[in-house]
Amino acid sequence: MEAAAERLKLHNKTVLRFIREGRLRATKIGKQYRILHSDLDAFAGVGSAREAPAARVTAVVDVPNVDQELLRRLTSIMLGAAGSSEQRPQAISVDIAHDPIRRAVKVIAVGTPSDVSGLLKLVDACLEA
Repeated sequence: MEAAAERLKLHNKTVLRFIREGRLRATKIGKQYRILHSDLDAFAGVGSAREAPAARVTAVVDVPNVDQELLRRLTSIMLGAAGSSEQRPQAISVDIAHDPIRRAVKVIAVGTPSDVSGLLKLVDACLEA
């Protein structure tokens, strides 16, 4: 978040307020927030208006009966895969929601069809292991 504040030339608390208000998209991991470069660019109004719109896909995967080990594995692999795509023009967005009472997880992925397809294959591989 500090890097985002520096890039936007704003105070850290201002960036945190924008995240909490929903004005700046971010994913909370532990006590820290992660902001995709594409979300930061969109917030700052940076980017090429000449880019052709690309198809985007949203996939929601419900995973029941998740223990702590599977939760850690899914979180690590999904966020790692999404983070490795930040160099692409159409970055992948991944959110993971855990319901400890139901022991269920929802993985929400947004990206190009091929990127989301790759993430779904990773989810499948995690569940088979």
